[in-house]
Amino acid sequence: MSEKTHFGYQTVDESVKAGKVAEVFHSVASNYDLMNDLMSMGLHRGWKQFLRLKAQVRPGMRILDIAGGTGDVSSLLARDAGASGEVWLTDINGSMLTIGRDRLLDEGRLTGCAQCDAEKLPFPDAHFDLVTVAFGLRNMTHKDLALAEMRRVLKPGGRLFVLEFSKVAKPLAPFYDFYSFKILPFMGAKVAGDADSYQYLAESIRMHPDQETLKGMMLAAGFQAADFHNMTAGVVALHIGYN
Repeated sequence: MSEKTHFGYQTVDESVKAGKVAEVFHSVASNYDLMNDLMSMGLHRGWKQFLRLKAQVRPGMRILDIAGGTGDVSSLLARDAGASGEVWLTDINGSMLTIGRDRLLDEGRLTGCAQCDAEKLPFPDAHFDLVTVAFGLRNMTHKDLALAEMRRVLKPGGRLFVLEFSKVAKPLAPFYDFYSFKILPFMGAKVAGDADSYQYLAESIRMHPDQETLKGMMLAAGFQAADFHNMTAGVVALHIGYN
């Protein structure tokens, strides 16, 4: 019998979750960046710049961007890694990855690009100085396996940066719920022609581990230390794991 897992608020067989998540991102890929700007009122750009600031990428560093989608984080970090650096943009979803690859090519950035599953990374042990995953961990079926894989490919002393929606401060929760479950699907329907995918995205945020739980998962995956920084009253948190 297949194990069960969550797909938003639904309970589904683990064997079908990846396919259902793929359908969501095939659907939203062409409008993903526009919807990110609209949904976050542009705040996602600041969240990613904070990741960049904390990462302190230096020329020549090796960087793996997992679930990198349309390539905005890869683009930011590739600027700092320079021509001597090695940046890999990866995603399990071909539609998203194609947009990210084209963006980086249009910018003249010669980065690696691979379609792969974060739970089975096709990279050698202890290869990267930095691994990033921005707004992708919550969609993974086995987060523990994915975190263990991220640690495996990091060099000793390397760092993992997980930028993800998290648990908002209690006073804001009613307003955040209204926005998530009423406004976002409405915007998805009007702008992207797809309310259901944005309903799933709102539900997936609620099913994702909170700040302390995710910190514990990173430590359980073998990281020597982990901490997090809340942003926008906990709407988003940047988790850092130290290998």
